[in-house]
Amino acid sequence: MATVVPANTEMRKAALAAGVGLVTMSALAVFANFAVVEGLVTEGDAEKTAHDIHGSVVMFRYGVAALALVAVLDVIVAWALLAFFTPAHKGLSALAAWFRLAYAAVLMVAVGQLAGVPSLVGDDVGRGLHGVSRSHAEALVKIDAFHDTWNSGLILFAFHLLTLGFLAYRSEYVPKVLGALLVIAGLGYLVDSFGILLSADYSAEVAMFAFIGEFLLMLWLLTKGRNVTLKELRA
Repeated sequence: MATVVPANTEMRKAALAAGVGLVTMSALAVFANFAVVEGLVTEGDAEKTAHDIHGSVVMFRYGVAALALVAVLDVIVAWALLAFFTPAHKGLSALAAWFRLAYAAVLMVAVGQLAGVPSLVGDDVGRGLHGVSRSHAEALVKIDAFHDTWNSGLILFAFHLLTLGFLAYRSEYVPKVLGALLVIAGLGYLVDSFGILLSADYSAEVAMFAFIGEFLLMLWLLTKGRNVTLKELRA
């Protein structure tokens, strides 16, 4: 018959590590993306962007560092979720982890584009008017490359969420509704990422409405994940 037994200690620690990692990542990403990248960058205006970044260059550098930390935390969260979902399906949990690791690598490459921006919008003495305009234009190109690279990486992240959602749905120790919401979140990222790749005029942000699955997973791991039980079959 089926007997309900507590999850092992490693699995509970993994739930806590994943939850704390996701919370920390969320805080860093909000600061880096909204306060720094979006807050200081004016799309299509190299001069204003350069002026705003130069005036807040310390905050911009902190934003770049925060994004780099997000990539590192993605690796830690990938490991923690692998440990937590392995009882549901070893192969698929490994696949989900690899998708997130690949996304973290792409994100770090994207962050590398931003790292060179401060030097391009710094002291303009000795550059000449043409040199200043060119370096400012190069800075905006790097910022655009960051967005393009990150958007491409989100396709990998979408497949991570799709796989994770399926694992959660079939696990029997994670609420099935949470699995369904993670799948919806993954589909939202796919729609947005491919929409941007396929159409220059794409402006919808489906993932903004689908993120609820990620948010609830974070809360569930912190509040309920450390107390999960497994069903063990015994003759």
